[in-house]
Amino acid sequence: MRIFDPHIHMTSRTTDDYAAMRAAGVRAVVEPSFWLGQPRTSPASFLDYFDSLLGWEPFRAAQYGIAHHCTLALNPKEANDPRCVPVLDELPRYLVKDQVVAVGEIGYDSMTPAEDTALAAQLQLAADHGLPALVHTPHRDKAAGLRRTVDVVRESALPPDRVLLDHLNETTVEEAKDSGCWLGFSVYPDTKMDERRMLDIIRRYGPERVLVNSAADWGRSDPLKTRKVGDLMLTDGFTEDDVDRVLWRNPVAFYGLSGRLNLEVVPGGASHEGNSVLRGGE
Repeated sequence: MRIFDPHIHMTSRTTDDYAAMRAAGVRAVVEPSFWLGQPRTSPASFLDYFDSLLGWEPFRAAQYGIAHHCTLALNPKEANDPRCVPVLDELPRYLVKDQVVAVGEIGYDSMTPAEDTALAAQLQLAADHGLPALVHTPHRDKAAGLRRTVDVVRESALPPDRVLLDHLNETTVEEAKDSGCWLGFSVYPDTKMDERRMLDIIRRYGPERVLVNSAADWGRSDPLKTRKVGDLMLTDGFTEDDVDRVLWRNPVAFYGLSGRLNLEVVPGGASHEGNSVLRGGE
C-alpha cells in the first residue's frame, strides 16, 4: 500500500514518526503552514518557519525515504492578529519556491471580516502564482462556514477544481462535493473524523476527488491514521484500486496541479530539485 498524507504537520512530530510512517507505506507528505500554538509577535516568525518547511523538514523526511512538500500562507487564526497580517506582503517571494505546491492553510476559524480579507487575498495569490489552494473549513458552525467559504471561492479568480476544502464531515460533504472543489477529511483519535465514518462517506459519495489525511500535529493525533483507513477499506470490501485512488492517486492529482510535485527522494538528502516530476503516480 502506497500512501501520500496530504496534510500533516511534521514540524510537531519526531523522527520516530517518520520511521513508523515509512514502515506503514507513507512515501510522500504535504505539510501546510499552521498556527505556532501561541501568538506570533511579528511576521519574522513566519519567515523562519517558512524557511524550515522549505529546507530542514524536507531533509529530515528524506532520511526516511519520504518526499516532503509544503503549502504556505497566513493561517485563518492568525489572520485576526494585526501583527501577523504583514506576512501577506512577504508571501509572493516564497510562493515561487519549488517545494511549495499550494497556498494554505487559508480559510476560516471564527469567520471574521479579517478572515474574509485574508482568504480573498490569498486565493488571488494562488491564482497569480498558478497554484491550487488548501482551504481550512472552520471547526465550529461547520455548515455555515462551508457555505461562506464556497461563496468566496466562487467570487475569486481561482476555479473550484483547484481548491481543496479540508476538515469536512457528514454535515458539509454534500455541499462541498456540489461546489466542484476537492474534498479533504482529517481522521483523528477523538475528534474530526474516524475510520468508520470515513468509509461510510466514501461508500455513499464515492472516492472521486477525496483526500484522507491525518492532520497530525502537536495535540492528540496519529500520523498512521491514513494507513488505518486503508486497512479498514480493504477489510470492508473496497478494492486495492479504491485504496490506491484515495490514499495516493487523488493527492498526487491535486498537488500535481501546481506543476511542482516531485516524488523522487534522493537517499540521504532532500527531495530532488526540479519541477513537474511525478514518480509512481502519474
